[in-house]
Amino acid sequence: MQELFYVGLIFVLGAFMKWVSYKFKLLNVVGYLILGFIIGPHMLDIVPQSFIDNSHIIIDISLSLIAVLVGANLKYEVLWSVWKQIAVISVFEALFTFVLMGSVLYSMFHLFDFGLSTHYRLAVSLLFGALASATAPATILAVIHELKVKSRFSAFLLGVVAADNAITLVLFSFVLIVAGVSMETTTHALDQYVRVIPTIFFTVIVGAVGAAISEGIDRIFRNYRSIKTTSTLGMIFIVYSVSDYFGLEPLLASLAMGVVLSNISTRDFYLVKREFDFHLKDIIFMLFFTLSAMHLDIRFVLSMPMVVFTYIIVRFIGKVSGVWIGGWVSHSSDAVRKYLGLALFPQAGIAIGLALSLQEQAGFGIMAPLMLNVIIATTMVHELLGPFLTKYALERSGK
Repeated sequence: MQELFYVGLIFVLGAFMKWVSYKFKLLNVVGYLILGFIIGPHMLDIVPQSFIDNSHIIIDISLSLIAVLVGANLKYEVLWSVWKQIAVISVFEALFTFVLMGSVLYSMFHLFDFGLSTHYRLAVSLLFGALASATAPATILAVIHELKVKSRFSAFLLGVVAADNAITLVLFSFVLIVAGVSMETTTHALDQYVRVIPTIFFTVIVGAVGAAISEGIDRIFRNYRSIKTTSTLGMIFIVYSVSDYFGLEPLLASLAMGVVLSNISTRDFYLVKREFDFHLKDIIFMLFFTLSAMHLDIRFVLSMPMVVFTYIIVRFIGKVSGVWIGGWVSHSSDAVRKYLGLALFPQAGIAIGLALSLQEQAGFGIMAPLMLNVIIATTMVHELLGPFLTKYALERSGK
């Protein structure tokens, strides 16, 4: 009963915060983050730690829906003429950011004493590198919607966002195993590395099969939109939980499901997606970002401001440089090379979700609080400045 009380409290206070955000011209996600920090156990302690510890199902529901909606933006018929450029740029900007972040942080941890052993320094650096590759699709979608932009550049931008989040999930899955091995001295390290490929393969298969089943059910209920929405939601949750049960990557499976659904469906999935946008998106984002910010311990962050500052600067450099190099290699337009990197500055949901998932990973108890607090702290900066940079990029690109 207490859990339901706190969910209700978040809904009521979230409604007020949405109104405040509107008045001060802030994105809702920023308001929710501020609200979560204020009412969380590390500030006013209105919502206790016990509730946060038992909120995993809310986080899982939110992440599964966010991942599906990200994948749904990779529709072939919209992006077919530029998919090669999107693929090249996405790979370059994601990998360049990953390598740059990992290298800089590992060097910093080596030069300064953060109380981490050699194995932990490597693991933390690699994981931060993987997280830095992610971009916030919700923020960018919100800016595009607000500006009412429908252009080649905005479609290109959404394609890159979806692709680089897919790359992030693959990178994170791979690094999670590498990091786990780096902290062990077993003779089975090679077996652990080899497991990455089949894990990713079967994860994508689960997502694709789930999409096919969902599409089949939707065709049975073709004339009943509300039933289709309900059945699609059910399949999204089933795919996420089945992937988790079998030790696969549930976020990647959900993203794969979104990609397949958007490409094998007629207009049915878009009707369902519209239902998500109109009725579920605000609720999911409110719960997810408010709960995420409740994990933020400002004392923890203030003890290592250098890491927070470095993460923001290095990620920005990595994104802008990676896009420019990828754009040059793929012969993309000047507008893409100049402005796409700026538009990718926002970071929130996927990165926070992956950082939260570390809480449940065996052997990551020391790293998880550090990484989660840094990611949430940097998210506040990324979400405050990101919309302005994305808006600037869209306007300068000619929309």
